[in-house]
Amino acid sequence: MTVHLPGSPATTRPGSPGRHRTLPEESRPQRRRQGASPKEGEFVRPLTRRQVDDRMWELGELYAHTSSCEPGEPGIWDPSDQDRCAAFRRRLADHVRRPGFELLVAEAVGPSGATALTACAYGFPVRGAGPWWQDLDGYLPENLFRVAALGRLFVIADILVERRVRTQDQSREWNLARRLQKRLLGDHAGALGVTLVERGDVEAYRALLAWGWRCLPAEARGTSRFASRRLLVLR
Repeated sequence: MTVHLPGSPATTRPGSPGRHRTLPEESRPQRRRQGASPKEGEFVRPLTRRQVDDRMWELGELYAHTSSCEPGEPGIWDPSDQDRCAAFRRRLADHVRRPGFELLVAEAVGPSGATALTACAYGFPVRGAGPWWQDLDGYLPENLFRVAALGRLFVIADILVERRVRTQDQSREWNLARRLQKRLLGDHAGALGVTLVERGDVEAYRALLAWGWRCLPAEARGTSRFASRRLLVLR
């Protein structure tokens, strides 16, 4: 990572005409650091259904860690985490059986050489009478029904990333969440991505918008603005 610092101004005695006093080092404005580039970032790879089953416990812990509203203290386990992990595992176990299911994980190598799971994203294609239709029912506008009928609608059910990915460098192509969603859709050429986000989850909603997701125009929406979730699309 390259950090660009402002050049040091010339130093003179305080009060010299036509000169500015040199600021103390800690008072000088610093340019914002940029995040890691793809070459320095996590390695993204798919898991087979069998591998998902084998790593289900680890994926559940990742969900609890990345979906926490507030970053917890290292080593502290909130009892509510266990319930959230169990609910996520049940949902994932159901989704993994869907036709066309695909799950990507991101892994990073630590100083010790051990590989750690840092993120994951998964989804599956959806058709008129296909997977996840019950959850999407009432949210899809009529024009997306036609897209689904052509087999060009792909649900991205979950994107699990750390807080830094949600809040830093969201617009950069090498942002980890962008890399994950782009690869999921890239494996299904021409597909339109769709996802649902809870209306009260403002942080997730803002992160998705920063990663390129968009709300449909008012005239194209298929739900009331009072619905509990929002439908977002990604091209």
